[in-house]
Amino acid sequence: MEPIILGIESSCDDTSAAVIRGRVMLSNVIASQQVHKDFGGVVPELASRAHELNIVPVVSEALSKAGVKASELSAIAFTRGPGLLGSLLVGTSFAKALSLSLDVPMVMVNHLQGHVLACFIQEEGVPVREPSFPYLCLLVSGGNSQIVRVNGPLSFDILGQTIDDAVGEAFDKCSKMLGLGYPGGPVIDKLAAQGDPLRFKFAKPHIPGLDYSFSGVKTSLLYFVRDALKEDPAFLENNKEDLCASFQKTLIDILLDKLIKAAKQTGIRQIAIGGGVSANSGLRARILSEGARRGWQTWLPPLKFTTDNAAMIAVAGYFHFLAGSRAPLDVAPLSRA
Repeated sequence: MEPIILGIESSCDDTSAAVIRGRVMLSNVIASQQVHKDFGGVVPELASRAHELNIVPVVSEALSKAGVKASELSAIAFTRGPGLLGSLLVGTSFAKALSLSLDVPMVMVNHLQGHVLACFIQEEGVPVREPSFPYLCLLVSGGNSQIVRVNGPLSFDILGQTIDDAVGEAFDKCSKMLGLGYPGGPVIDKLAAQGDPLRFKFAKPHIPGLDYSFSGVKTSLLYFVRDALKEDPAFLENNKEDLCASFQKTLIDILLDKLIKAAKQTGIRQIAIGGGVSANSGLRARILSEGARRGWQTWLPPLKFTTDNAAMIAVAGYFHFLAGSRAPLDVAPLSRA
């Protein structure tokens, strides 16, 4: 009989719980926090308080939607890190309490591995299509930008990563510069669809190897906008679509340049993407077009699995569970990977 795993995700500002049988998702419930929009970013203390309020009803709803009793669970998978320590403490503490009360084991999951393995979530009635090993995953989010060689469900090699800012942070900072609000990624993506990506040029870093850098791109945008506003105070309002389209294209160019290089160096033609920025329509279109041109097999996660969610934690936990991994009751969350 396939194990039934409850996944719990609380690394940032989304409280999520999911139930899977084997790798088939039975439920995936997410409670998002809207309070952070007023502050232009996630406030850790507010996030942890909201998790405390949300976690019991979210887990209850996940079990109810799955049609599974708590007593039927084989294991509880939870995000150990990386993330906000206060938020992680809520999820970890809840997992411990539930594990003790049900006498079922806990499995700890690295949040980033959850994003990488999201393409292995199966849905009832949806044809199964998943990569074989090894494959490359472009992991892009607000806190991470990495190229990962996935050798197996629990075997990963980081081939390249950002040496400063993550690409998701670059999107958010761009949005703040342009007065577009938070979170910036979805807003920029929407406006970029209406703009000319070739209208403006921004600096691209020259970083050796497969590592990334995005701090210089943000600085380039900052100085460009500052100088343009001196000449025309209405520049931002009159050009925001083209600015977003050009800035987004620059970020995608940087991401794809290194991904193409990694594919050539490794000879791997199976390419997946994961993380919050993998929801970006420009990036998804570019991956598909490059894949068609270069003979890649590509895997793009459904949009519901791009942001933080417990289904990806549950499926990663499933692989750990099968491998015999168990978390001790004195396990502590980690803010860094």
